[in-house]
Amino acid sequence: MSDEGPEFVPNKPHAETGGEALRAELPYIAMLLGGFVGIAIHDFIGSPAILYWQLLTPAYALICIVAGWEDGGETASRTRLVKTQAIHWLACFVAMRLLFLPQVRGVLNDNATGLSLLTVLALSTFLAGVHSNVWRISLVGLLLALAVPGAAWLEQSAIGLSIAGLLALGAGGLFLWVRSKLRK
Repeated sequence: MSDEGPEFVPNKPHAETGGEALRAELPYIAMLLGGFVGIAIHDFIGSPAILYWQLLTPAYALICIVAGWEDGGETASRTRLVKTQAIHWLACFVAMRLLFLPQVRGVLNDNATGLSLLTVLALSTFLAGVHSNVWRISLVGLLLALAVPGAAWLEQSAIGLSIAGLLALGAGGLFLWVRSKLRK
């Protein structure tokens, strides 16, 4: 019998370089960017792009399945993971589609629909992380949820921010013009 304690063997190799670490985090970064791009598209075209959100949902499902696959263990656990995630993301897809029904569109304006889509995506992502036991996915869902009030504020403040930006550009231009005249 040895006096040494049990040997610790990590179950996952850690990334050794910055590039490997970034590569490991790319799916989660892509998920974050996907949600933000959805709101940006909404702000740019003025109405939620249903096709974008419909394509985003299966992409998120695939990322969740792949991320949970590593910890899936035996075949039964992996089968349960795939089934759970498929049902979960199908429910998310249906919830998003419900927001585009004519009866719902008659009640919600485009801004509210875009924010509702981001909220559904945030909640679905958080819960998918819980179901697949991948904390990074839950973190993405939390960050998307925190972005909802920020997106609402930006949508309300867009005109004010645009005017402030134009005034700042004008003031900067005036400053540079006056400075160039004083140097002569």
